[in-house]
Amino acid sequence: MSRIGDHHPWRSELRATLTLAWPLAGSQLAQIAMQTTDVIMIGWLGPEALAAAALGSGLIFLPFVVCLGLAFATQPMIAQAVGRRHAMVRDVRRSVRQGLWAIVALAAPMLAALWESAALLGALGQDPAIAAAAESYVRAMIWGIVPMLWFMVLRGFAAALGRPNAGLWVTLIVVVTNAFGNWILIFGNLGAPALGIVGAGMSSAVSGWLSFALMLAYIQRDRRTRRFALLGRFWRPDWSRFCEIFRLGLPIGSTLTLEVGLFVAAVMLMGLIGADALAAHQIAIQVASITFMVPLGLAQAATIRVGMFVGAGDAEGVRRAGWTAAALAGAFMAIMALGMWTLPRLVVSIFVELANPDNAPVVELAVAILAVAALFQIFDGLQAVGQGALRGLKDTRVPMLIAAFGYWGVGFPTSVVLGFAVGLEGVGIWLGLALGLAAVAGLALTRFARRDRLLLAGQGALTSPA
Repeated sequence: MSRIGDHHPWRSELRATLTLAWPLAGSQLAQIAMQTTDVIMIGWLGPEALAAAALGSGLIFLPFVVCLGLAFATQPMIAQAVGRRHAMVRDVRRSVRQGLWAIVALAAPMLAALWESAALLGALGQDPAIAAAAESYVRAMIWGIVPMLWFMVLRGFAAALGRPNAGLWVTLIVVVTNAFGNWILIFGNLGAPALGIVGAGMSSAVSGWLSFALMLAYIQRDRRTRRFALLGRFWRPDWSRFCEIFRLGLPIGSTLTLEVGLFVAAVMLMGLIGADALAAHQIAIQVASITFMVPLGLAQAATIRVGMFVGAGDAEGVRRAGWTAAALAGAFMAIMALGMWTLPRLVVSIFVELANPDNAPVVELAVAILAVAALFQIFDGLQAVGQGALRGLKDTRVPMLIAAFGYWGVGFPTSVVLGFAVGLEGVGIWLGLALGLAAVAGLALTRFARRDRLLLAGQGALTSPA
């Protein structure tokens, strides 16, 4: 946190934001690596197993994203308590504890509803054999969802206390152990039974518990974090704080769901065009997903930095934290966009063989989409940081409405019109996505600018949304 009297506050903020953001971004990239490892190793079992895993993961993803909003809600509460300092240990401990409680309260009924996944998938017209395999995968994987969400809460706590590297190292360790667990449980190595897709779900569940256990062990041993005694009086309720986590977290979870839903809808639209369009879309979205991890880390850093300055009552610090993160995200995504504009074929060659004439339609369409995706990248990074900065102000309800308008009021209908009515097909769909993200980015950053002007003018309380 920038010190009072610092002669170079913007430079200090830049350094502090980068120090906080890079391990958070690295942790997100490591999680993508773990998911990719699962897909590859399950794929070795055959297309039916991969299809079942895709269905099972899709079912679990919705409750996970909704509950992730509660985990993210604890970040501004912890950060503001750290910045405020008065009764910091008590307030932080209670926010973490009630965050863990809230996740169980919301996740348990949602995950229990997925126990009979085969019946649900059957009602949706899925193949009974694949639906049954997906159910076995879901039943194994379910047991690791809550501890993985608990890990997210503890990672945010450690980051707010100046220990962002801890979450990165834990995730890297779990990436390796998850791959090893897959190798043992899926294929029956080292004398274990070959459990196939169930083994993959079991390995994922163990990874969730291992992530939480390692993070908790680190917190209990580190001199800066152990004094908070997070497990002390664990069963003591704080109902007002418990309700605040839901008040902040449900809109965050809804925002994430709206965004994920838009991209699922985009896949469906591309599928209406044809297999080549779907393949080109998959290439572009995979590239975008990887580069997005950096602004996602910056968004989490913005939440923490803004929250700390709010707690300290430093309106100028709030402004510096938000706009520094936005500038970094915009600059990084502009560099990524430049690479996609100038070297699109090199990017596509990572995924398909350019020399194969059978791939020519996919290659040409992917190159065209990447030109749009380059612009999409910049808007995506800015909207993520804009919403992250607003979370630091505990401002989550209006950003949810902004997301609903931008993603579904602008992005989806524009994709349909440009893709089908105008006839731009895949490129038109991506132009619609870019415009939707641009709308969210513009409105979120405008709201943050309005909020920081009010704070600087002394016209609003630092800790309550306008």
